[in-house]
Amino acid sequence: MNDNMLLIDAGDDLTGFLYAPPSFLDGTARALDLGGTLSEFNTALSEDQADYLALRADWLTVGQDICRAMAAVEADRKATD
Repeated sequence: MNDNMLLIDAGDDLTGFLYAPPSFLDGTARALDLGGTLSEFNTALSEDQADYLALRADWLTVGQDICRAMAAVEADRKATD
């Protein structure tokens, strides 16, 4: 695979950018939080910005999947040659 084709760091995980990833203690505390007061979400300045960020994350994830699939096919091709 050509290096300039890979525009996204394979280590990026954009699936949970709208919420703060909880720790074990956060999860335990949330089980006892009947009022939902401990739930934290990342915020955006406007609805448009939130939509933009969500769409951007979705398409970046699609790009990551395509790059990983291309790398897997290339590795498989090299292994069979």
